Amino acid sequence: MAHFNITTKGGDKGTTSLANGERVAKDDRVVELYGTLDECQAALGMAHAFCENEGIAKDIYFVEDYMFGAMAYYAKCDYPAPDPAIMENIAGRVTEALPDAGMHFVRPGDTKCGAALHLARTIARRAERVATPLYRDGRLEDKAYQFLNRLSDVIYLLSLAVDAEKEK
Repeated sequence: MAHFNITTKGGDKGTTSLANGERVAKDDRVVELYGTLDECQAALGMAHAFCENEGIAKDIYFVEDYMFGAMAYYAKCDYPAPDPAIMENIAGRVTEALPDAGMHFVRPGDTKCGAALHLARTIARRAERVATPLYRDGRLEDKAYQFLNRLSDVIYLLSLAVDAEKEK
């Protein structure tokens, strides 16, 4: 069994390293942003574990997996900005498959998967709020900011799709 030391002690004074080596405070907005996306990804993982619909489970997994690259970008890895068009494509496909129920407010909890998706959606919305000052200050490019808005839209649509399955 391989042994490695996860404790580096590099953060003992309230700073952390971004992927490019830059040291920043642990409460820097960039750290808050990719940490919040990490929470969102964990909630998506829970939704994936609960999902009984294979097609929706694949979509959840895809979004969860795509977020690795997004977090890498926000953490200053040499990685391209996440593309909002990726989320728009999923949103369009999921919307087409939804029953036409019109816009209405939903109460999370109809299914375990749907509830986990609603949790992920609210975390994605928080990530967008965290990112707003970064965007305003020119620290995020347009499409990297737009991705966050599309992310929560897709997660919401997936939750509607999961819960619509229950109603069948």
